[in-house]
Amino acid sequence: MKNIDKIGVSFLIFLFVVSCSTKKDAFLNRNFHSTTTKYNVLFNGNEALRIGLQELNSNYEDNYWERLPIEPLKVDKLALPGMQGDGDSSPKEFERAEEKAVKAIQKHSMLIARQERNNQIDNAYLLLGKSRYYSKRFVPALEAFNFVILNYPSADLINETRIWQAKTLVRLQNEEQAIDNLTNLLKNEDLDKEISESAHTAIAMAYIKMDSLQQVTNHLNKAVLSDINKEQTARNLFVLGQIYREKNLLDSSNIAFEKVIDFKKSPFKYRIHAHIEKAKNVVTNEERLATITTFKKLIKDRDNRPYLDQLNYHLGLLVTNDDAEKAIGYFKESLSKSRKNDFQKELTYEALGNSYFDKTSFLVAGAFYDSILQITQSNNTKRVRSIKRKRDKLNEVILYENISKRNDSILKLVGMSDEERETYFSDFIVTLRAKDKEKKAKQSADLKRSKQAKNKQLNQLDNTSKWYFYNMFTVSFGKEEFKALWGNRPLEDNWRLSTKNLLNVANEVAVENLQEVEVGSVKRYEVWFYTDQIPTDISKIDSIRAERNSAYFKLGVIYKEQFKELDLATSKLDKLLSFNPKPSIVLPSKYHLYKIYSSQNNDNATELKEDIINDFPASKYAKIILNPTKNVSDTSEMTVEDEYALLFYEYKDELFESVIEKATTAIEKYEGDKIVSKFELLKAYAIGKKQGIAAFKEALDFVAMNYPNTEEARKALEVSNTIKEKL
Repeated sequence: MKNIDKIGVSFLIFLFVVSCSTKKDAFLNRNFHSTTTKYNVLFNGNEALRIGLQELNSNYEDNYWERLPIEPLKVDKLALPGMQGDGDSSPKEFERAEEKAVKAIQKHSMLIARQERNNQIDNAYLLLGKSRYYSKRFVPALEAFNFVILNYPSADLINETRIWQAKTLVRLQNEEQAIDNLTNLLKNEDLDKEISESAHTAIAMAYIKMDSLQQVTNHLNKAVLSDINKEQTARNLFVLGQIYREKNLLDSSNIAFEKVIDFKKSPFKYRIHAHIEKAKNVVTNEERLATITTFKKLIKDRDNRPYLDQLNYHLGLLVTNDDAEKAIGYFKESLSKSRKNDFQKELTYEALGNSYFDKTSFLVAGAFYDSILQITQSNNTKRVRSIKRKRDKLNEVILYENISKRNDSILKLVGMSDEERETYFSDFIVTLRAKDKEKKAKQSADLKRSKQAKNKQLNQLDNTSKWYFYNMFTVSFGKEEFKALWGNRPLEDNWRLSTKNLLNVANEVAVENLQEVEVGSVKRYEVWFYTDQIPTDISKIDSIRAERNSAYFKLGVIYKEQFKELDLATSKLDKLLSFNPKPSIVLPSKYHLYKIYSSQNNDNATELKEDIINDFPASKYAKIILNPTKNVSDTSEMTVEDEYALLFYEYKDELFESVIEKATTAIEKYEGDKIVSKFELLKAYAIGKKQGIAAFKEALDFVAMNYPNTEEARKALEVSNTIKEKL
């Protein structure tokens, strides 16, 4: 009996050894290698490919502000043979899939008499090509697909391989060849739906590269007739909707996005973004109202929490024309729900900045524009450059608004009696004590909760390590305890000190630049601490008042000339005149108000005109009003730049009297032109040479006052200040 068992085992071993041979074309050999290849090597390889694709898709982030690529595979640069694409950023599972494919070919290929006897080897080559394709090594991937097509023309997966070959050609920028190959494939009327739709998707990828959008839409429409591949079908419909919008076919675009929304097998990310894309297509008021209702429902749905930043942002855009305040509320809600989408944050900051800009709240608008410039990763785009230019225009507004508010606050405190100051700061200290008490109670409650939570963790620790910083739980507990007690403090010297920069109460009185006060110091609750910091020196108070008046004047001119906000300009200049400033500011302020009222056909213009002519008859402003600009016909072919150049050469030749006369004529002739400020500055220099320093300073001040926000005004102000210091 034992001999029989030994014979049986020996026979099985013999059969196994014989069947392992790849050189013998026998039934047993073919089936052994085919089965081993399919259910062992290729199974593991395809599993690795599947896992790699899952990781690739989970790490891939679509930019829905641009047209989506038909295939979600980002390729920054092509990889040469033997190199990994994109800095070896592809999942390692693709390497494992490639190794399995190579193993299947090397160990189980049965190439006998120039014919492959293992019917799974073509599948191995297809797996080899796919793994290289997803590793972004397209040249070796193409070699694998070409090998199958040339050597296995009757393989079961030959049509799928032809599609992968075409996709690889597209990646290698050989779109024409890819289109020819796929066109020939689609001539086969016996193709099943899955292959046909994959071929139409691939040929659409090729036409995308060639910017032939009509052909793209034709083929994408043929690639969405079934839902066999739900991911690709949803993506194709989404891209269709985006392309139709680019072609301004909004009805067709909405139909495509509606199909995505109604497609229940569609991944959720496409459905929610289809709603958002439809919001971008809103034209009529009926569509807008319906979309607002839809978005409010979407925001209430808990499943949409990851998209609340985008939903609130678009809802804000939809309501902004009806209710600007409500729109601002939605934009702020968008920011509060934002987590990692910096581009969405940029757009929300921009919308908030524009909203406050339109409300002429330039200080707040500037803060939101600053937020964009801090987080943006695309400084060279047209949009960001435009925001930067807009923000730069606000620099002077923000500077002078801050100066005017600060100095108004200080002067208001200066103007109070001792009793009024005592009452004001006493009321403030009562409010301050209440706030400190509330803050302390909150910190205590936070600290108590933190201790309770950490104690539970500490009780579970294995206290093998005695040193504090070796224990992650005790370190974490210490951080929370510090935060609860002190709040968020920067890592810097004197971190215990708290600076109280601004005190605001109902009557809008403030004190700035106070000394640093240690947290818990009794100074915070003493009236004398604040009153002692109010300036009493007359010269210092006069300096604060002059700085405030200058800020009001500059704001008035900036709002008038740069932002065309005539109401704001009028408010600033009128308020300035109520301060009884120096005559040097009164005259230009009245002139600018006269120009504003004249443009508005306001009767106040007549009164201001008479004031300027009667009170300042010898001034340049009076002469301009009495001799309004006339259109002087110039029969010569000389340009204004040529006139300025000739005048400049006369200045260099020290013909100062001629320069003054000709510059005056040019200023009247070209009033309103940007070059007028250049003539004015040149004239000022000529006056300085001809009439002395006092006249020079007056002329410079005229340029600085009347042509703000120009390079000439800045230069005039710089020289004028230098003269003032020397005098």
